[in-house]
Amino acid sequence: MAGIGSIGAAVIGTGFIGTVHAQALRRLGVNVVGLLGSSPERGRQAADSIGVARSYDSLDALLDDPTVQVVHVTSPNQFHHEQVKAILSAGRHVVCEKPLTMTSEQSAELVALAAATDLITAVNYNIRFYPLNQHACQMAADGQLGDIRLISGHYMQDWLLHDTDWNWRLEADKGGPLRAVGDIGTHWIDLTSHISGLKVTSVMAELSTFVKTRQQPVGPVETFSQDRSGKTVPTDITTDDAALLLFRYENGARGSVVISQVSPGKKNALQWQIDGSRSAAAWNSETPDHLWIGHRDGPNHVLQRDGALMNARGSAAAALPGGHVEGFADSFFALFREIYAAIAAGKAPANPAYASFADGHYEMLVCDAVLRSAREGRWVDVQQ
Repeated sequence: MAGIGSIGAAVIGTGFIGTVHAQALRRLGVNVVGLLGSSPERGRQAADSIGVARSYDSLDALLDDPTVQVVHVTSPNQFHHEQVKAILSAGRHVVCEKPLTMTSEQSAELVALAAATDLITAVNYNIRFYPLNQHACQMAADGQLGDIRLISGHYMQDWLLHDTDWNWRLEADKGGPLRAVGDIGTHWIDLTSHISGLKVTSVMAELSTFVKTRQQPVGPVETFSQDRSGKTVPTDITTDDAALLLFRYENGARGSVVISQVSPGKKNALQWQIDGSRSAAAWNSETPDHLWIGHRDGPNHVLQRDGALMNARGSAAAALPGGHVEGFADSFFALFREIYAAIAAGKAPANPAYASFADGHYEMLVCDAVLRSAREGRWVDVQQ
């Protein structure tokens, strides 16, 4: 796309997601100028391993680089707020990993700071950009589902099943008090709200911590690493392994979702179903090129992702011909394509498909309601 190749980007964070960001940016044609790691040594190692020319020793050094116009924040959650504030103050566009911040007070501050600028700011809810999710979004907007009545599903993983599994997200001071809900549950909530066009107004939540003591390695561990060698210390866990959530939506619809990071055999299984008065639709991230569409008075059918068969939004998000499966990494490419088109144009679209800082703040308000509901054992309204 014209103009994108002249944009320079830097990525903060050198783990699993940081690498996915860098690779998607390169595929898009963006110039990945450099990386910032948790230490100068880790930054240099990561830059060398993926062929990025420069690593920075500090955020100040990154922001002093005039070739950087966009910064991608993929660091642990505890750093998002201060890093994004510094990036906005330096006049750079920002793509921040979810959750946007650790608290809704912090996210509200970032929304206000971003609104006072002409910068493009986005939260990395990439699952919106599987093409069939965009297709479903237009289906709902066009009334093909009718009045939406029920939204249900799950998001299940098994990478934290064992007490020897470890990641910084387990620690409340690094990831926040909500772990499974904050890490993957917000993806489901954002996605289903985006597709349906409906916001959650009230929550009933039950949170569970099944693995109450874990063996914490003495040293860093990469996300999804299976290396369980080395010295460990037993550590008490307070964050949620799983959650059962009930929702009320602004139009009177109801919803439910099961969130889990301890479900054997579920590697990364996000499933949603939206039932309307005319038809229903359902999708599963582990079979991402198929959308089930259900009917009362006619045959159900499965739409396979194919640009020639999808509506305008679905076709716009697709990059490969039908039958060539588009997966997790492709969703980053499609998301960044829209964000960088806005950067190249010099302004955000009137109704962007990507998640804004306001969307990220809404997720933090939902998380506030989830925590309060779980603690008090009752329905809690989402603060507006």
